[in-house]
Amino acid sequence: MAKETGQKLIAQNKKARHEYTILDTYECGMVLTGTEVKSLREGRANLVDGYAYTQGHEVWIDNVFIPEYTQGTWTNHSARRKRKLLLHRMEINKLEVKTKEGGHTLIPLSMYFKDGRVKLELALAIGKKLYDKRQTLREKQDTRETARAVANARKRQR
Repeated sequence: MAKETGQKLIAQNKKARHEYTILDTYECGMVLTGTEVKSLREGRANLVDGYAYTQGHEVWIDNVFIPEYTQGTWTNHSARRKRKLLLHRMEINKLEVKTKEGGHTLIPLSMYFKDGRVKLELALAIGKKLYDKRQTLREKQDTRETARAVANARKRQR
C-alpha cells in the first residue's frame, strides 16, 4: 500500500475565530486508539465544544467528539474522552506560562491528516467581548461592500 502524502481536512472549528482572538497557533499530534483513527478516516469529528489544558507538563484536549467506529467491537473508544497532545517541551512550557495568565485559553482550530498522521491545530487565544465581535462583523461587511463596489465600477467601465 502506498504511503499517504499531503493534507486532508477532517474537522474545523469555524466558531472559534468568531468567539476568540487568536494569538498563536501550534501544530500538534494526538495519542489516539485504532478505532478513533478509523472513525476519523470516515471524516467524522466535532471540535466545537473542545478545549485544551496543561496538567503536569503535558497538554490534554477534552470534549472533542470523535464518534464510535461503526465496525468496532468491545475495543471501541469513548466518544468524548480526554486525549493527550504531543508537543515539544519548550512549546508546552510556553503554553503553561501563558494559560496561567488571566484570560488566555487553548482551543482547537482544525483537525487534519498530514502524511497519514492525525494533526491538530491548537490556538492560544483570548475571548472576545460582544463589542469586539460586532466590530469584526462590521469590518467584514465593509470589505465585502467595497469589493462589490469596485467590481461594479469595473463592469461599468467596460
